[in-house]
Amino acid sequence: MRVVFACSCLLPSLFDALYRKDQDQIGSIADEIIKFETKADDIKHEFRRSMPNTLLLPVDREDLLKLISDQDQLADRAEEIAKILCYRDMTVPKELKAVLDELLEGTMEILGSAKSMVEQLDELLQLGFRGREQKKVEEMIAGVRRKEHNIDGIMHRTRRTLFEIEGSLDPVSVMFWYSLIDQLGSISDQAENVADRLLLFLSK
Repeated sequence: MRVVFACSCLLPSLFDALYRKDQDQIGSIADEIIKFETKADDIKHEFRRSMPNTLLLPVDREDLLKLISDQDQLADRAEEIAKILCYRDMTVPKELKAVLDELLEGTMEILGSAKSMVEQLDELLQLGFRGREQKKVEEMIAGVRRKEHNIDGIMHRTRRTLFEIEGSLDPVSVMFWYSLIDQLGSISDQAENVADRLLLFLSK
């Protein structure tokens, strides 16, 4: 999760370079994001190799592997955004910048919450997924869900803003902007999936 978070934390710098239309910087940051995503993939594959069916675990093996996969997909989303901006020279419409900044800020906030949640696993394990730590994690899960709901509202306003200015943009740019907005919004959906997976641990 820390590698995934380091990968995703490059997104604000990536968008800053986009606002400045610094294509060289976009390419450099995209390369860093891709490196972190590759590292996250390597960790995921190492986990899979190191957890045979015969290994005794305090949680269900498949649930744990799915949790790791859910985290890895957060890095995948960041990589997809980086590739879009790396391969296509895009200009941010002035009408879109404010709401795009709001979406990016909300995305980074929910990523931070997801990271904090996952980092509680050690203490949860020591307490047998019960007690005060369980309540703390349940509150964190509820917080992630609230943040995801708020981002849904920002996503609606972002798409609406883009819809209102479609006529001033070329059709291909419109298509790429919708894709970019969807990829950024899907990060919060995936963070909620991580929260739901942790809730599954607590309920068993």
